[in-house]
Amino acid sequence: MVKLEVYDQNKNKVKEVEAPEEVFAYPVKEHLLYEAVINYRANQRRGTASTKTRGEVRGGGRKPWRQKGTGRARVGSIRSPLWRKGGIVFGPKPRDYSYQMPKKARRNALKSALAMKLAAKQLFLLESINFDQPKTKLGVEFLKKFELESALIVDLPENKNMFLSLRNIPGITPKGPDQVTVYDVLNHECLVLSQRAYESLMERLK
Repeated sequence: MVKLEVYDQNKNKVKEVEAPEEVFAYPVKEHLLYEAVINYRANQRRGTASTKTRGEVRGGGRKPWRQKGTGRARVGSIRSPLWRKGGIVFGPKPRDYSYQMPKKARRNALKSALAMKLAAKQLFLLESINFDQPKTKLGVEFLKKFELESALIVDLPENKNMFLSLRNIPGITPKGPDQVTVYDVLNHECLVLSQRAYESLMERLK
């Protein structure tokens, strides 16, 4: 059984909890991590790139010159793709780039990411994350105690003071346990979980 150290907000060790081996001892599968990141980034694409075909470019309704007898190549429209200011051949059109990974693959990719953070000693489990009021100054003080410059901080959405105190700090991303993705975990140096967020995340990975 894997054991996780639990800290308070001053980085004092409070206790240890037993963590499921199927999550934190899961082998790091790089191909799954790669697929999960590619999937996340594809799903973020807006897909709004657009070009005009020869039928959409303005003008070109009249044949520039007669078909035969001029000695020049035959042309039906000045908006031919061969011409300057003509239409674009096979250019991008608005489209949906999103797709879904299999549920089991998504879950295993997240297990790999968590196991990797634990092995690298970049995972912190906190008894709770509480701020008296929503102030960035309190968030900065908290981060200094744990020497965090790039971190994903996870707690339940009800902890509004925490979210408001951390959301404006560069390199820090506060999120709820149901929003955590493989991309988020890998995109930050450290992962910080409150105990209740940890329990919620483990339920999600069952």
